[in-house]
Amino acid sequence: MKNFLFLTLLILFTTSGFSQQALQGAGDIVSPEVHEDNSVSFRLHAPSAGEVKISGEWLPQENGNTIPVEMSKNEDNIWTYTTEPLPSNLYSYSFIVDGLRITDPNNVHQIRDVATVSNILMVGNGKADNYMVTNVPHGTVSRRWYKSPSNKDNPGRRITIYTPPGYEDSSENYPVLYLLHGMGGDEEAWMALGRTSQILDNLIAQGKAKPMIVVMPNGNYSQEAAPGESSKGFYKPNFQLPNTMEGSMESSFPDVINFIESNYRVKADKENRAIAGLSMGGFHSLHISRFYPNMFDYVGLFSPGINPFEKTNSPVYENIEETLKKQKENGIELYWIAIGKTDFLYKSVEDFRKTLDKIEMDYEYVETEGGHTWSNWRDYLVEFTPQLFQE
Repeated sequence: MKNFLFLTLLILFTTSGFSQQALQGAGDIVSPEVHEDNSVSFRLHAPSAGEVKISGEWLPQENGNTIPVEMSKNEDNIWTYTTEPLPSNLYSYSFIVDGLRITDPNNVHQIRDVATVSNILMVGNGKADNYMVTNVPHGTVSRRWYKSPSNKDNPGRRITIYTPPGYEDSSENYPVLYLLHGMGGDEEAWMALGRTSQILDNLIAQGKAKPMIVVMPNGNYSQEAAPGESSKGFYKPNFQLPNTMEGSMESSFPDVINFIESNYRVKADKENRAIAGLSMGGFHSLHISRFYPNMFDYVGLFSPGINPFEKTNSPVYENIEETLKKQKENGIELYWIAIGKTDFLYKSVEDFRKTLDKIEMDYEYVETEGGHTWSNWRDYLVEFTPQLFQE
């Protein structure tokens, strides 16, 4: 009985303590808080800090780096900052406390971009509505391992696959989009940073895109899976891995297609295959589609890298103009290129377009504001996907 009374008093005291802490401003903090006018308030309880700043994707940049802004400290030792009304988008951010970068302890929603972990928030009433989970039928996302006979060092490789709503309950065969990540990314990138499943669910529900399977492989030939998901265990991700742009990924890509077409109900022909990628993935998409010029009817290059970063004698990069001509002769429904006006790859894309113009190859070109960002790449996926597999 005494133990019971002691435990009861302890719980009451602890609860009272937490309540007092909340009343004093250190407890139930809401951060971020999106207001009706699309402004956002951020809050951090840091009573001992001398200076707190916030760094976020909506802020101005200098030389590619975000310029942090100072937060204000109130009488409850809570540092606050409220933005102007923001355009609808998904934003990442972090705090800088006395020079140390930290995540927001009141926001459990985070993403990893290569080796950087940031908090995220979404401001709706616009294009970010495409990225949100809505009350529509949902597809299935699975992570699987497949055999890659072409890769002697990493024959077992991890892959992310989206199947559309209703796939499990039907006998229908589906077209396939192979969606490739950029340098430093992996098979998780398009799901976590690109919001692929949410975008596809919403577009399909709205009748804007055909139901399709989306395949997101790991484009790093020397990496069997995302950091923390492989036999190498937990390690710090690297931005530039070996054997990423020297031909191995492109020449081995039929291993991916063979796995998908052997294990999923797909329409296994050129007319029902698409390939697209961002940055390094755009580089891979360009070269896979011309090295195998009768494999894809749809090609999407999102802010593509054009020139390989590694010196190589791979046959993948030989006779580029001739193989592009062959790709053109075989017929292609859509060759789609998009890039931001301030992207550091803008000039190389401009030069590549001159090559396409020279051989009179039809393509669609989209130029947007902004640079080499996930904000652009999500938009490109939203615009590109509805153009696929239309009869």
